[in-house]
Amino acid sequence: MDKAQILKALEQLKDDKKKFVQSYDLIITLKDINTKTAPVDAVVVLPHSRGKVTKICAVVGQELAEQAGQHCDRVIRETELTKYRDNKAAKKLAGEYDFFVAQVTLMPQIAQVLGRSFGPRGKMPNPKAGCVVSPTGSMAAVKERLQKTVHMKSRDSLALQCIIGSEQMKIEEVADNVLAVVTQVSKVLPAEDQNVKAVYVKKTMSKPIKV
Repeated sequence: MDKAQILKALEQLKDDKKKFVQSYDLIITLKDINTKTAPVDAVVVLPHSRGKVTKICAVVGQELAEQAGQHCDRVIRETELTKYRDNKAAKKLAGEYDFFVAQVTLMPQIAQVLGRSFGPRGKMPNPKAGCVVSPTGSMAAVKERLQKTVHMKSRDSLALQCIIGSEQMKIEEVADNVLAVVTQVSKVLPAEDQNVKAVYVKKTMSKPIKV
């Protein structure tokens, strides 16, 4: 697959206009792989924006609290974690944010309190995505990275999907993002691109177009 193929598919979506700004979605379907025994887990830092603001919640101690307040949508201090021992409250929290960032020294406590609710939803702070930060780390750098990060993960499906851009972006930038994700996902598959059955692009309200 090359950029020209992707651009050709995206061009077919150009005339699908709505009264709101639509996102572009990428769908990758897989074959000849058992995701229960070989789960897919790929973190991709895109060359361009996702076209949508990423919501970030930080769970930090005193060392990172001020930085987190400046750069994250919500800050939970270590003393507040006990509020989320209730599974219902933890599930609600998991659904409100795209990424959770944690101070590394709090990870045992976070795993104990939130692991049962966050784990199955793929919302535990992910070191691959740079979401586990040292007490002297830069929350500004974490925020900048996460605004361009997508997490493709599956344990029970042969289809992966993520937002890859928006109508406000140049179509060439969306194509670059598509290519970056397909390339990275292929690398983590057992047989690489031989496990990729098909790749589709779509807008929020459109039908998928095969690349």
